[in-house]
Amino acid sequence: MAERQGQTVPDALLTRIGQVVMLHHGGDREEARRRLLALWTEVGEDGAPLHRCTLAHYLADTHDDPSDELAWDLRALSAAQEHAGSVEVRALYPSLHLNLAADYVRLGRAEAARSHVRRARTAAVALRDDSYGDGVRAAISRMELRLGEGRDEGLADPGDGGGGPGRWEGHGEWEREW
Repeated sequence: MAERQGQTVPDALLTRIGQVVMLHHGGDREEARRRLLALWTEVGEDGAPLHRCTLAHYLADTHDDPSDELAWDLRALSAAQEHAGSVEVRALYPSLHLNLAADYVRLGRAEAARSHVRRARTAAVALRDDSYGDGVRAAISRMELRLGEGRDEGLADPGDGGGGPGRWEGHGEWEREW
């Protein structure tokens, strides 16, 4: 968001992204992917890091193939790192790393997943004590349990009632904040 004479002005592109995300959450994954890709093309590789981070993050959610999800989540993290000094981005790191951990779980790469869940836990200090922060911290705890150190296979049973190793999709709070 930008500030104009003491008032907060919404970021038009983030608003457009949010509208597409609502389409995705409404069940039209293919159309959401198509529109997010069009926005990605509009923003370009040199676009604002916050826009690229947001787009890549949500594009990952529209893919079924864990390798494709991983590629988009890595783009999101890379863009976030370009904008690392901002408060908005610091609050995103836990979710970004949690999604990467979930991607690596789905790919059977337990050590990479553990590395990212540890990074998510470390970054969680930037989260507020609100419903979003509580949700992310709870999701990190569930992922830590699934990745319990000392398991021979390295990954807990996805049928453990904890939602499996899927993506953390509780970003409702920061969708509004962006």
